[in-house]
Amino acid sequence: MTKQFATVLAVGVVALAAWASAAPTPQKLEIHQFKFLPATVTVAPGTMVTWVNHDEETHTVMSATGSFASAALEHEQTFNHTFAAPGTYTYFCALHPLMRATVVVK
Repeated sequence: MTKQFATVLAVGVVALAAWASAAPTPQKLEIHQFKFLPATVTVAPGTMVTWVNHDEETHTVMSATGSFASAALEHEQTFNHTFAAPGTYTYFCALHPLMRATVVVK
């Protein structure tokens, strides 16, 4: 291996490690006892949020602005959404509109 190739390889490994450590950690939220848990969560832009319905009842995850929406989620089904832009995203269950929560992206 040439010295030049070794240098390029080392720079590439360092860049890859920096990118991997900067990638947002996925966030898992729960639906349990007719509540979104936690009720408010703060994530970095680019974070994928996964909701898991632990209730026996069907629920949905619907953005108050219509920017994202799940199908009906049965027991233990999931819904994923990646939050690309900073902002405050309020969501609710269309079947149980008193179920409300917020994702803050910053």
